[in-house]
Amino acid sequence: IIATVSAIANAIVTAMRMDPIRYSFTALAMLLMSIGSVDGNYLKAKDTSSMERPIQFYNQSGQRLEAYWIHPQTNEMVLQSSPFIANGAVMSLNSFVGHSFQLREMPGKKSGLCRRNQCFISYVTVSENEDQVVIINENFEVKFQDNKSRAYDQSQSIMEGCIVQTRNALSSYDGSISSKAAIDMIDSMGACMENEVANRIEKLNDEIQFQSEVRQNIAYKLENYTCADEDAPSSESIENVTWTYNKDNVPRVVEKLMDRDASKVYLVRNFISPEECAAVEKAAEPSLHRATVADGDGGSQITDNRKALQAGISVNWARESSGDPIARLSRRVYDFTNYVTGYGLKEHGQEDLMSIQYFGENYQKGEPPDRYTPHCDGNCNGMDHVWGNRVATMVMYCEMPEIGGATQFQNAGLHVKPEVGMATFFSYMGSDGVMDTALTQHSGCPVLKGNKKIVTQWMRHGVDSENPWSSFNTLGVQETED
Repeated sequence: IIATVSAIANAIVTAMRMDPIRYSFTALAMLLMSIGSVDGNYLKAKDTSSMERPIQFYNQSGQRLEAYWIHPQTNEMVLQSSPFIANGAVMSLNSFVGHSFQLREMPGKKSGLCRRNQCFISYVTVSENEDQVVIINENFEVKFQDNKSRAYDQSQSIMEGCIVQTRNALSSYDGSISSKAAIDMIDSMGACMENEVANRIEKLNDEIQFQSEVRQNIAYKLENYTCADEDAPSSESIENVTWTYNKDNVPRVVEKLMDRDASKVYLVRNFISPEECAAVEKAAEPSLHRATVADGDGGSQITDNRKALQAGISVNWARESSGDPIARLSRRVYDFTNYVTGYGLKEHGQEDLMSIQYFGENYQKGEPPDRYTPHCDGNCNGMDHVWGNRVATMVMYCEMPEIGGATQFQNAGLHVKPEVGMATFFSYMGSDGVMDTALTQHSGCPVLKGNKKIVTQWMRHGVDSENPWSSFNTLGVQETED
C-alpha cells in the first residue's frame, strides 16, 4: 500500500512541477482517491462476512416497496419488509457485511400497475462502513450513504469552493502566468482549504464535546443504580478469543468488552491461581494500611472516595526462575499486556504489585461502605502521554463479597461482575501515544457484605531502573534533587 501510494504521490509532484496550474486542482483529489482505492483492495482481502452492520431503508419513491434478503449461498429471496415499506416510511434492520438485498416496486393499490408499466427492481449490498442508509427516490434510483460517503461529500464541497476561487483568480490573467503567480495561487488555494477544514473540525469538536458531557452526566447519575443491581451480569463481549500463554501452555478465554485503540477493556478467565492469591495476601499482611489517592499537589491523601486497605509488594525477580508465585504472576501480567497492546513494557522500574482489600463488615457496623468512586488510573484527557506515567492496569480478583464489589466503566457503559480467579485488563494509551478520553474511567462498587480482595498492577511506559516509578510524584512529574 505504502509503495503504491508513494509512487502515485511522486508522479503528482512531477506533474505539478511541469504544469503547476493544471495539476494543482486535481493533485489532492487524485492522491486521496488512490489511497481509498488501494485501501479498499486491501480491505477486500479481510474476512468481513461475520461483521454485523445496521442498515436503514428510506422509501421516497412514491410507491410501496418490498425488501428481500438474498441468501448468500442459495440466492433464495426472503421477505424482510413484512409485508412492504410504505411510501415515506423507514425500515431498519441488522445484517452482515457482503449481504445483499433486492428492492421491488409494488403496483399501485387502485391501478394494479407500476408507474412506468414495469415494476422497477434495485439491489444494494451491505458495506463494512458505519451508519448505512439506502434512499430510494421517485425515479427508483438508489442512493447509498454511509459515514465514509458523507465524509467524501463534505470534502468535495470544501474543495469545490476553493477551486472556484482559484479559477476566478486565473481568469484575470491574459496569456501566460509567471511561476510566482502560479505558486501564489496554489498557496491561496491551500490556505482556503485549510480554513474550511479548520472550521469543519471546530464544529465537529464542539459536537463531540457536547455529547461527551451528556454521556458523562448520564453515567454519573446511573452509577449507584447499576452498583445496586446484584443481578446485573457482566456486559456482553464484542469478541471472545483464546490466549495460550507460552510459559504454562494454559488456554485462557479473553472477552473483549471494548477494543478501541486508546481504550481497551478485556476480561481474562482463570488468570490468577489460588496459590498466587495466597502468596500475595501473605506478603501484604504486615504492611496493610489505609489506601490513598492523589491530592492534586503531587502528594497523597486519605479520602472516603477510596475506602480500603492496601499494601505494595515488591517483586523479587531473582526468584522467578525457581517458580516464585508472585514473580510468576507478575511476569504473566506484563506478557499479556505486551501481547494485546504492543507497548513493549519491561518490569524494571515499574510499580509494586498492590494488594487491595475491601471489607463489608465496615458497612455492617454502620460506617460508609468500602468502595472506590469513579476515577482514572492514568491521564484520561485525550492528550499526549507523559513519559513515565501509567498506560495500563490489570485487576485480579482473589475473593469476592456476597453483596457488592462489581467493577464499572461508567462512560463506556460497561459493567463487570467479577469472579474469583478472573482479571479485568484495561489500557488507556493509543498506538499514537495519545491517551484515552475517560472511557476507561472506572469504579469499585460498595462492598456491603463479605470481603473483596484484589491484586492490582498499574503499568507505566518509559520507566526503567534509572527512572523508577517512585521518582515521579502523583502529578506525573519526575522529581529531582534540584
